[in-house]
Amino acid sequence: MLNMVFLTNSWLTSFNQPGLCITMAMLLHYFLLAAFTWMCLESVHFYLALVKVFNIYVPKYILKCCIVGWGIPAIVITLVLIINKDFYGNGSLSESHPYSNFCWIQDNTVFYISVVAYFFLIFLMNTAMFITVLLQIHSVKTRTQKTSRFWKR
Repeated sequence: MLNMVFLTNSWLTSFNQPGLCITMAMLLHYFLLAAFTWMCLESVHFYLALVKVFNIYVPKYILKCCIVGWGIPAIVITLVLIINKDFYGNGSLSESHPYSNFCWIQDNTVFYISVVAYFFLIFLMNTAMFITVLLQIHSVKTRTQKTSRFWKR
């Protein structure tokens, strides 16, 4: 959906409908945040599968993942819309972007908080999960080598 919204954004912007532009910018923002969130959920799943191998049954796991994966981006978008729906719009309406024909976030502060900071938090989480998984794999490898040496003796 992110790709579809991205590809149709400039075409739909050409209709010069403010409501359509706000909707396209909001959908683009939502699906971008959803992609980041699902990437984070994949790293959590990776952690559960490789580190917490046993006794990791989580009741209604997929439902909980879906609520987080689709819900957190919806909360962020709702907050932005509640604060000011005019944060979304067409950049060509401003003098600083005269040739822009794309609906997106118009305020730099909102962009840095709701996209860049969000991505940075996801990136930190993924990095932490990756390092934890690598340490676990290294630990298992070390234990296997020690056991192997013991039995060879």
